[in-house]
Amino acid sequence: MTGKERLRRALKGECSDRPPSDFWAEAVTKERLFTYLEHRDLDRFLDDMGVDIREADADAPPETHLGNGVYQNYWGERYVYRTLPYGKMRDDMPGALHEAESLEEIQAFPWPVNDDFDYTGLEERCREIRDKGCAVRYGFADIWQRPTLVRGMENALVDMHENPAWIKWMGRRFTDFYLEDYRRAWEASGGRVDLFTVLSDLGTQNGPLISLDMFYEFIFPYLKEMADLAHSFGAGLFFHSCGDISSFIPHIITAGVDVLNPLQPVNQNMQPESLAKYKGRICFHGGIDVQRLLPSATPPEIHAQARRYSDTLGPGYILAPTHLFQPDIPPENIIAVYESFGAR
Repeated sequence: MTGKERLRRALKGECSDRPPSDFWAEAVTKERLFTYLEHRDLDRFLDDMGVDIREADADAPPETHLGNGVYQNYWGERYVYRTLPYGKMRDDMPGALHEAESLEEIQAFPWPVNDDFDYTGLEERCREIRDKGCAVRYGFADIWQRPTLVRGMENALVDMHENPAWIKWMGRRFTDFYLEDYRRAWEASGGRVDLFTVLSDLGTQNGPLISLDMFYEFIFPYLKEMADLAHSFGAGLFFHSCGDISSFIPHIITAGVDVLNPLQPVNQNMQPESLAKYKGRICFHGGIDVQRLLPSATPPEIHAQARRYSDTLGPGYILAPTHLFQPDIPPENIIAVYESFGAR
């Protein structure tokens, strides 16, 4: 059975020979993994692990160094890099519009346009993935969290009460950009995308970050547009949101999301036994905990958790970590995730 077929069956809630699998990792984690593997061929590793879903993306404009170690990307997110043993990781800070005092100032920012992105290599990458029998997951769209990084999270949350038009304008700007990004990616790939990705963190470790009313006002309409467009292509929508998002799940399903990631087990609400009531209504992706389990667990403990998620959530479960694999996770434990169902 191919990876594409496993994903197709998972989306329909149908049984496969094993759960389909996906791979996410920080760049610095990959460096640690390459040192352990003694080669730098990520696709070779993914082939060895039997990973069924592979990433593809357009090439984005380069970041800009603003001085004093501060960098800014094309959206106006700002960050510094923290040096770790195997490389550097980004630490976010308030973005380019954190001091904006009017909607006009926000509108005047030099926002990126789709022509800034390069899609020329996308068809070849997607063809390579499909030739392996794997499914394609495209992009890194964001309709709410990235605007809050540009504005500064504290400012953005205040704006949702005091200046809602500012956040809605930014949400519309980001959504329009990524709707066009989806269209261009679908055309450039020759229709080879299986899942389109959108991210917006709605939860904390203890509960939702915003109210349900705010979700419907500032996020739901845009998320539904993204889902509707993906479905018009015959593809699915993959939605990432960290934390306890249990109160949002029925509404995320209503918006048309097909795959929910990352199932972060921060409390009882987000345990697989609590999520199982949504079986058959949405496909679950993740669950293998990067915070507490993977940094220190033994391979048998990891295998047991993977089988717990698969057994509890059924055929609509995709094996993956609860976020990108972090650099404190031993390479042996990354490998153990995929050996849970006899990947090698």
